[in-house]
Amino acid sequence: MKTILVIEDNEIIRNNVAEILELDDYKVLTANNGKTGIEVAQQNRPDLILCDIMMAGIDGYGVLHVLHKDPVTQGIPFIFLTSKSERHDFRLAMELGADDYITKPFGGTELLSAIESRFRKNDIMKRKLAPDLESLNELMKTARSSKSLEELTSESQVGTYRKKQLIYKEGSQPYYLYYILEGKVKTFKTHDDGKDLVVGLFNKGDFFGYTSLLEGGANLENAEAMEDTELALIPKRDFEELINSSPEIARKFVGLLSKNVIEREKQLLGIAYNTLRKKVAEALVSLQKKYHTNKNEQYKIEISRDDLAAIAGTAMESLVRTLSDFKKENLIDIKNSEIIITNPAKLENLIR
Repeated sequence: MKTILVIEDNEIIRNNVAEILELDDYKVLTANNGKTGIEVAQQNRPDLILCDIMMAGIDGYGVLHVLHKDPVTQGIPFIFLTSKSERHDFRLAMELGADDYITKPFGGTELLSAIESRFRKNDIMKRKLAPDLESLNELMKTARSSKSLEELTSESQVGTYRKKQLIYKEGSQPYYLYYILEGKVKTFKTHDDGKDLVVGLFNKGDFFGYTSLLEGGANLENAEAMEDTELALIPKRDFEELINSSPEIARKFVGLLSKNVIEREKQLLGIAYNTLRKKVAEALVSLQKKYHTNKNEQYKIEISRDDLAAIAGTAMESLVRTLSDFKKENLIDIKNSEIIITNPAKLENLIR
């Protein structure tokens, strides 16, 4: 049973709110002024606080300020109860860190709906979400009360791309966040000498194209389908609505996507400092981990030598020579365009 603290100096309103909450199976604590409310919150640490703004002595703003400075109470969801209707007061409440506000007079349904919405949002923020469409759906539903991401994507464009087809070009303006429904995608940068460096590999269930949307600039690299690929194209405006809806949702969403940034940094450090054998081994291991989650299957990697050289950050001639050495050492087998990793443990040892 969740506990809610009601801080309200009007006895009638305080008792009515407490009755509504108790009928909905919440445990209710009450306080008739700001000072007492702070003490009750610090002693009992409720799951949520409802607090009036205009009170004698310490007003609601003061209560929120004190509780947010205290490590024991600073994470408790806080909703203001206010009879004020001026936009300035709402903005001030949110800037101080309130999670929501309810304008008096309010009905029981409105009160319970605001509380339940806050609890749902808080639960999502505490959970470790996977970087997939289902998790983004949960965040979208929390951020907006209208449509889910699945509805948005069904109403908007779904793009189909053939193998080696360019999805977007470096320097172009970003219009979508991309989610891979089927297929594989690489992002790459082209050097002045015409050589490509692969900076990102994406599989079914991955997002890409978000860096430029977050920075508000042009696309930082090229994106190309590595095989026939189907993408959900999430419009920029919906992405921005999600990010702007709440600072904590924005932080959570960025966290979902940050794993690809870490992978990219690790890859670029390897290209800069690793030996040739280590570069090629690391490229093969990263492809194995990215595209082969079933350990009972044989590790087959079908990739062009150009792409593999671009991922490893080495010349084609050096790549071919190193692959030949790995085959002689029984680390891999090569059949036409396929590379079969026959000894994944030993290959991974090369990069340690």
